Amino acid sequence: MDLEKIIRTVPDFPKKGIYFKDLTPIWEDNNAVKYIVKKFVEFSSTKNITHVVGIESRGFILGSLLANELGIGFVPIRKKGKLPGKTFSQEYKLEYGKDSMEIHIDALKKGDQVILHDDVLATGGTLEAALKLINQTGATVAGICLVVELAFLNGGKKVENYELLSLVKYFQEN
Repeated sequence: MDLEKIIRTVPDFPKKGIYFKDLTPIWEDNNAVKYIVKKFVEFSSTKNITHVVGIESRGFILGSLLANELGIGFVPIRKKGKLPGKTFSQEYKLEYGKDSMEIHIDALKKGDQVILHDDVLATGGTLEAALKLINQTGATVAGICLVVELAFLNGGKKVENYELLSLVKYFQEN
């Protein structure tokens, strides 16, 4: 399946000069969703995975479907202040400023093997922060599953020590 034909490119969103890769048409296409989950299952099935970890919010969509298909638990990484109870917190840089994300302290433990999922890899800041959070729990990241990698932004360099599956790679912005 050619996912690139389904993904919509929106010029000048969220600001002028940006070509936003809108994955909404994928979520609307049941066959595309099934195809993606199948590819993620193939990638994950050779590993001894105990959990799928998804990054808020679009990482929840396919991450929970992948966990269900694998018959394992799903763990959310959320924006700061969205998880009740004790959490690990990790700050990360945005284009202009900073943000924080969190994971429950008891969500994972030493010996757990996880697949980390997000929809898009751009600069790598979000994934890098998520990896640090998972490491704080004692769990090990066995692989990273993405729908889209914006390779021209070089975010893959921040996660080059991990096995990475990206189903669509863009090597130029438009």
